[in-house]
Amino acid sequence: MVASMTSVQTAPAPTKRPVRQLLAASVGNAVEWYDWYAYTFLATYIAAEIFPPGAGSSLVPLLSTFAVFAVGFFMRPVGGLLMGAVADRHGRRTALTVTILLMGGSSLLVGLTPSYATAGLAAPAVLVLARLLQGLSVGGEFAASTTFLVESAAPGRRGLFSSFQYVSTTAGQLLASGVATLLVDTLAPDAMHGWGWRVPFLLGAVLALTGFWIRRGAQETRSDSGRQAPRPGLLEALRRHPRESLLICGITAGGTLAYYTWTSYLPTYAELNAGVDTSDALLAGTLSLAFFGLLQPLGGLLSDRVGRRPLLLAFGLGFALLAVPLLHALRDSFAVLLLVQCAGMVLLTGFTSISAAVNAEIFPPWVRAAGIGFPYSLTVALFGGTAPYVGTLFKDLGRSGLFPWYVSVVCLLSTLVYLRLPETARTDLER
Repeated sequence: MVASMTSVQTAPAPTKRPVRQLLAASVGNAVEWYDWYAYTFLATYIAAEIFPPGAGSSLVPLLSTFAVFAVGFFMRPVGGLLMGAVADRHGRRTALTVTILLMGGSSLLVGLTPSYATAGLAAPAVLVLARLLQGLSVGGEFAASTTFLVESAAPGRRGLFSSFQYVSTTAGQLLASGVATLLVDTLAPDAMHGWGWRVPFLLGAVLALTGFWIRRGAQETRSDSGRQAPRPGLLEALRRHPRESLLICGITAGGTLAYYTWTSYLPTYAELNAGVDTSDALLAGTLSLAFFGLLQPLGGLLSDRVGRRPLLLAFGLGFALLAVPLLHALRDSFAVLLLVQCAGMVLLTGFTSISAAVNAEIFPPWVRAAGIGFPYSLTVALFGGTAPYVGTLFKDLGRSGLFPWYVSVVCLLSTLVYLRLPETARTDLER
């Protein structure tokens, strides 16, 4: 068993202000993901203003915009490693304040990026820099907020606290979608292209300052002895806990692929493969996301009662067996799409609601944040971030029916990992 699972030390007392702790982690995490998703929703406007027009193809600027998005995605493992090390060396609260300041600064930078017409090639260069900073911030946010949330929980409540990781992530995604939709619906096209697309990013910078203020008043979750321990090296977790690092990858692969497929790519998949109308696909996606956010605390509470492994196994086996029939059931029907999305969200909750707790319970406290941050973010980049690309590639090759099988097989492989996991729901957590 891993080090943190074998500890027999008595866990320290829980934090004195659990609601403030939840608010500090959740508000900041929502702001982080609001900024991250705002870029996706406004990609067409950014493409038109920041990148030079492509010779003979109107898709070139948009492809450039998504290439910059991918650069940010693959900076997340670096952020997980660096900000995780900050959390392990200097405390969780310190890392949380750094990540939200990074996100606020990068959001402001996106909002103030000059147009290509004004600054030439300096415009995309500034945007790339902003996305690099956002990638660092988002990768570090998961590492720091995961440990902070789980270490803030009272005994028997780690699953519940863990669930707020995805409650806040979903809230940020819905807020970004809502703000973008409001602006597009109320502003004239010229205004939207000229300055309207910048508003969500400037708002994100203001929200980041609010999150920073809340986090500054949060309680540090590392114990006194933990803070006095020798500071670990940057690669300490990978060097001393390679098995645990690989375990994080195995736990995460199926979950992140299913998550990005169902929460981000499914509307596009339904349009490409079932002929669903774009507006119906987006509405179904929004409604299912709201449903998904409401499910998370229920999943966390259930795991505190019955354990982590039953929920992980329900998720893994559910997707291994049902991903193919669910995706093949899609047709040109809003009701069918919504039903498929909601069914997947129920199964997905078995992973998302407790992933923070499961990850935190694997590593000892002195390398917990960095130990989680790097392998988790790397696996998300490899499997979650590439889900839309892989699905579209299969479609382009005339093999769209293979994508559901791809999801099913990866979830089955993760299920094999879940079968070997010891139950940790009722063990003490070192801090």
